[in-house]
Amino acid sequence: MKTGKVKWFNTQKGFGFIITEEGKDLFVHFKDVAGGVNAIKDNDNVEYEVEEGRKGPQAVRVKKV
Repeated sequence: MKTGKVKWFNTQKGFGFIITEEGKDLFVHFKDVAGGVNAIKDNDNVEYEVEEGRKGPQAVRVKKV
């Protein structure tokens, strides 16, 4: 599992971005967040894995730590 910080997450739209340890933005969709759309918020530390999505790499199996 990789770690990062939630840059921003919009619960209304159901997506946001994580800042990776390398400082890059990584897309995250609410369906890939353990606990659902309200489980993470801006600046939360998270663990995740990366998979190739429709538009490039995205975070999956995301959980707050």
